[in-house]
Amino acid sequence: MVPVIRRPAVAGTFYPGTAPALRGQVEDLLVRGPQERAVAVVAPHAGYMYSGRVAGEVYGGLEPAEVYVILGPNHTGLGAGAAIVTEGAWATPLGEVAVETDLARAVLQASEILEEDDVAHRKEHAIEVQLPFLQLRDPVPTFVPICLLSHEYAACQDVGHAVAEAVGAYPKRVTVVASTDLNHYEPQEVAERKDRLAIEQMLALDPAGLHRTVRQHRISMCGFHPTTAVLLAAKALGATAARLVRHMTSGDVNHDYTRVVGYAGVILR
Repeated sequence: MVPVIRRPAVAGTFYPGTAPALRGQVEDLLVRGPQERAVAVVAPHAGYMYSGRVAGEVYGGLEPAEVYVILGPNHTGLGAGAAIVTEGAWATPLGEVAVETDLARAVLQASEILEEDDVAHRKEHAIEVQLPFLQLRDPVPTFVPICLLSHEYAACQDVGHAVAEAVGAYPKRVTVVASTDLNHYEPQEVAERKDRLAIEQMLALDPAGLHRTVRQHRISMCGFHPTTAVLLAAKALGATAARLVRHMTSGDVNHDYTRVVGYAGVILR
């Protein structure tokens, strides 16, 4: 059977569409420093000109894993409410990143709600924009893509526990990634206050607190549900501490502070 290759959905818009330009931008964004092993990380997924510096600082400080399980939100509304892909590879202008089939199947088997579904992933950017940062690793790691439309806490629990069960039994070194931006399209001072509330829950390793806080304070954090699932998985896998790598907003880039989007990078270890 010929592996299915997912073609990039946002090359040329969220990030450069040619290999030389993309490699150059990612190299520029990566902030390389002392590397630490992470159980999980939180990284943003906006266009690289806005959130790339945060993502680059997260990935630049990670001890490389062999496999990444990447959970992101479903912005398009297409496909299953909880969608995983277990075969094939995803392409970017830098080449292909293979799906870690055995681990993906183990996650699917451990979950009651995940479905094998590529439709939810076809036009979704939240996972795709993480891949070029991983492609500059040598060797290039494999990954497992999980896309969540369902917001209910029970769905987050199911997926988080399935990821933890599968990763905990897997022989390779795995890092779990939550792909999310923070509050959207409010003034800078409002965004900073709301972002801080969400970040506090992430740093406290409190998945229920994050889920509750986002809803109570109407924080338009697009990936709060995959982040909740990742916090659940990280705690089950032994994470005991979290560190804020960087927080910024789109206003810090374009100097329009009237309607900003927030971005944060967090390492859980």
